[in-house]
Amino acid sequence: MLIKDDIFKYFTNEEFEAQAYDQQLATWEQAKVKNRLSLFALNGGQALIIALAMTAMLALAANDVAAGLMTLGDFVLINAFMMQLFMPLNFLGFVYREIKGSLANIENLFGLLAKLPKVQDVPNAAMLNLAEQGRNSNNQASIMFNNITFAYNTKRPIIKGITFSVNAGEKVAVVGQSGSGKSTLVKLLFRFYDVNSGNININEQDISQVSQQSLRSHIGIVPQDTVLFNDTLFNNVQYGCPTASKDEVLKAIELAHLSEFISSLPDGLDTVVGERGLKLSGGEKQRVAIARTILKNPQILVFDEATSSLDSHSEQAILTAINEVTKSRTSLVIAHRLSTIIDSDNIIVMSHGEIVEQGNHQQLLALKGQYSNMWQLQQS
Repeated sequence: MLIKDDIFKYFTNEEFEAQAYDQQLATWEQAKVKNRLSLFALNGGQALIIALAMTAMLALAANDVAAGLMTLGDFVLINAFMMQLFMPLNFLGFVYREIKGSLANIENLFGLLAKLPKVQDVPNAAMLNLAEQGRNSNNQASIMFNNITFAYNTKRPIIKGITFSVNAGEKVAVVGQSGSGKSTLVKLLFRFYDVNSGNININEQDISQVSQQSLRSHIGIVPQDTVLFNDTLFNNVQYGCPTASKDEVLKAIELAHLSEFISSLPDGLDTVVGERGLKLSGGEKQRVAIARTILKNPQILVFDEATSSLDSHSEQAILTAINEVTKSRTSLVIAHRLSTIIDSDNIIVMSHGEIVEQGNHQQLLALKGQYSNMWQLQQS
């Protein structure tokens, strides 16, 4: 909640959020009071029963001592036995509460473990092996989206029978209005979801038939919203390949044009970036993401609107880094700013989940269709 405090201030809703928090806190307090009262009642009743039992037994023993049926030593011995017996019983209330709480947690855990993931590997799933295809001597990857359809729910189809390919070493861009299904293609390529029909092939291997781990190990992504951990810059970059050496991390940082920025920081690579990278600008976070992807060294690169929220200066720095990274790699670029993808080998124009145009930049401008209209709007 504290991470979102900026938006409270933007809309002057501090008091509104404080009241909402107080309401939730009041509900929690009521539940806590009920819990404590039940525990006190349990402990009080237990203590009363133990006290009555001890009093009754001591009274009977005292009566036997008075009648000469028991010695004073026997009375002391009985009292000691009762103390040894009843003292552990005082903890029954605490033990009962802990057991009840643990059982509730275990029930929730088992319920979570019982839920199967929506996307699962097929039995004996093969490994995605890019070296199997002889035509790709550099282990480059080609991607084929073959008549795929997809919907998050049946009432609203997102992808409607799309077919296109990304040849090995090519840079293909996908553009279109918001909601046209561009980013969904990325999720399908990573197999966060399975297509409803059709198939996606990488080097003629259906990604639904290979293991998810091997699939994702060959794909690197620079997302629009880069997720960074509240850790050092070095560790955030090294996350792309946790086993990488320091020299490899430094090389990735240099290729991402991040060295100058890091050298300007007092703590350098040991600078803590804050929760979700709040201490870095948008361009700096994107360069960290690029360095992380370079370190992973994948055969397929995906850029999901990586420059959409950046200013012109930051955008140029990011584009320079992207152009160096994409050399001789298969790249899929999801873009909003058309100026960032004019050098693409092929540009796919999507609208309402369908491909309406495709070609290179000059060919699409000559068509004077949707792409041309988008270009003119962005240039004006």
